[in-house]
Amino acid sequence: MTAAIGYGAQPRAPYATDPSASLGRLVPEPESPTRTPYQRDRDRIIHSTAFRRLKHKTQVFIYHEGDHFRTRLTHTIEVSQIARSLARALRLDEDLAECLALAHDLGHTPFGHEGEDVMDECMADHGGFDHNAQSLRIVTALERRYAEFDGLNLSWETLEGLVKHNGPLLGPDGRPLGKFAGTGLPFAIRAYAEKQDLRLDSWPSAEAQVAAIADDIAYDAHDLDDGLRAGLLDLEQMDEVPFLARIRGEVLQRYPALEPARQIHEIVRRSITRMVEDVIGEALRRLAALDPASPDDIRNAGDAVGAFSSTMAEEERAVKRFLFANLYRHESVLAVRREVAQVVRDLFARYRAEPWEMAEEWRQGLEGASPDRLARRVCDYVAGMTDRFAIDEHRRLFDRSPDLG
Repeated sequence: MTAAIGYGAQPRAPYATDPSASLGRLVPEPESPTRTPYQRDRDRIIHSTAFRRLKHKTQVFIYHEGDHFRTRLTHTIEVSQIARSLARALRLDEDLAECLALAHDLGHTPFGHEGEDVMDECMADHGGFDHNAQSLRIVTALERRYAEFDGLNLSWETLEGLVKHNGPLLGPDGRPLGKFAGTGLPFAIRAYAEKQDLRLDSWPSAEAQVAAIADDIAYDAHDLDDGLRAGLLDLEQMDEVPFLARIRGEVLQRYPALEPARQIHEIVRRSITRMVEDVIGEALRRLAALDPASPDDIRNAGDAVGAFSSTMAEEERAVKRFLFANLYRHESVLAVRREVAQVVRDLFARYRAEPWEMAEEWRQGLEGASPDRLARRVCDYVAGMTDRFAIDEHRRLFDRSPDLG
């Protein structure tokens, strides 16, 4: 990698998504005279209610545990920075990459993955729950701001990248792949597919791929940072992971007396840099071998172009295993997770039994609703809550609520 990579204006690569060739929006709109379609999509996402709510949604630590830990919002901003850096180095459309990074967590429930797991359990008989599918549902239906349509009416390329940024959802035979192989596609994806074909059997754009791997990079590095600063991990534990041990060794060799807080930052920032540089190098190798002449060549490649090298992929898996064993399964984290899981479970059950307890705009039109429709309305309501609002609602509705702060 040369010093010039990632700096200065460079012509868009032939395989980059071209905003002037966008497939448009479900509801046609006049083009903006000052913004590309993806700049416009980005702005709509930033101004959405769902985006603002990310401020009070959990990453790992519940909101009361400290002001310096990541929330979904700060994590999202960090992902967008990494995604833009990758897109710039690979001569992709930076605005589309940023847009997808900003939208990728809109569908998360309160209380992180614990909330998602409980919501999927609650919705098991009604089409299930998946946060990526819920992100699609938010931007295509639940945001109600515009006079002429529900949702944000985002461009085809943004919706495509949002729904399948981790890869194809359907095989050539039309059968669901990966985690959906046994359960089928989530409700929100199936419902939207009846309105617009997002080519669920192909890979997404290169911009969507770099946004997805930027999420992995940010997640690993910043959960490590938060775990260390919370005291649930310690610096000596880094030696259990060769990738982190090498970086820590380099830091201590250069700065032997460096205070712990600065050690943490040096380890985290160097981890991000190593992973970003590896993705750039590996993507350039894969692009050279594929020699794509258009964005569709990326979609039809049969494999990702935005990926870690095999060596870094194993290093990154080792970091994830370390975080799972030592942070996500830490007893103090698990204790809070058990409490908040019950909050989500209780709220879903109460609103389903007594939908009049929901806010007025959410209980309207439910007279005579089918069990599936009622459950989906309750799911949308609870999934959209912030941690704080969910806890406040639980205290309003139940005699006993967890003391989380």
